[in-house]
Amino acid sequence: MKLSQFKFNLPSELIALQPTQNRDEARLMVVDRRTGKIEHRVFKDLIDYVKDGDVFVINNTKVFPAKLYGKKEKTEADIEVLLLRELDHESRLWDVLVDPARKIRIGNKLYFGPIDQGEGLVAEVIDNTTSRGRTLRFLYDGTYDEFKKTLSSLGHTPIPKELNRAEMPEDEENFQTVYAKVEGAVSAPTAGMHFSKILMKRLEIIGASFAELTLHPGMGNFRDIEVEDLTKHKPDSEEMYIDEDCCTLVNEANARHNNVFAVGTTSLKALETAMTIGGKIKPYKGWTNKFIFPPYTFSVANCMITNFHLPKSPMMMEVAAFAGYDLLMKAYKEAIAEKYRFFTYGDAMLII
Repeated sequence: MKLSQFKFNLPSELIALQPTQNRDEARLMVVDRRTGKIEHRVFKDLIDYVKDGDVFVINNTKVFPAKLYGKKEKTEADIEVLLLRELDHESRLWDVLVDPARKIRIGNKLYFGPIDQGEGLVAEVIDNTTSRGRTLRFLYDGTYDEFKKTLSSLGHTPIPKELNRAEMPEDEENFQTVYAKVEGAVSAPTAGMHFSKILMKRLEIIGASFAELTLHPGMGNFRDIEVEDLTKHKPDSEEMYIDEDCCTLVNEANARHNNVFAVGTTSLKALETAMTIGGKIKPYKGWTNKFIFPPYTFSVANCMITNFHLPKSPMMMEVAAFAGYDLLMKAYKEAIAEKYRFFTYGDAMLII
């Protein structure tokens, strides 16, 4: 398929700037792949589509305060740094994006926070990894725990620039799932943000289980795809972990023909990465650069929960592969007509 096939006109007012007041009261579009039927519900109605023995695969990644604001040495020009991933624990090396990037050179020092009060951080640029990317070494003499504490105190919630608004205090809690626990993401697994603790408890009472895996979403999900032929796109790698407990829950649910709900594109991608030839998943620890777009045959999950994504985004392409391209485009057209809210803080879709 071609990039241009995923272009559609999304009115800017449909990009949600904030979530609904209660997580589980976002709107829910239910799309039936077999019949093509589309229903309009609210998220907590999810319970009507679940039965005893079903499994939800959730991504327990936790977003860390990855955005830093600082100054460049000598010129004191304002700079914004987004921490992407830690490269080396001991030497404090990080891959980052710097904005503006064009005047940042190898050897430059960047200052964050009140350095003169001993509460800030200094970093040195040691490598240029891409046109925007850099590798920084933080110059810090304390323990690693002290370093991470300082980093967290200076950091801000990395809400997407597409929201086109300033960070708000409530973003720290809102830009996180209620089950987040393994720190490492710079982007939230947004489909999971609709689950409340009460809804999860109600699902467990029915007899549903939650299989946890970890995939740390990166900023590659928000970079523009620059090739028309999708087979030529090279996505960024993302770190992921799947343990034996998760595999057992998912494989046993499939064996007894229960539903396996992939909560979000990250969970779905992780499942497909860890799949064996026999259609089962196995424990996994490493990286994935899997890029899913139509046509694609899924072998693990048979249901999916997702958000409404931006045009030409890799997340939209993955959902199109799961729902079917024509049906997804029909659903998106109806979502726009019905004024569903799109993107990170938007409404949800259940594909069955």
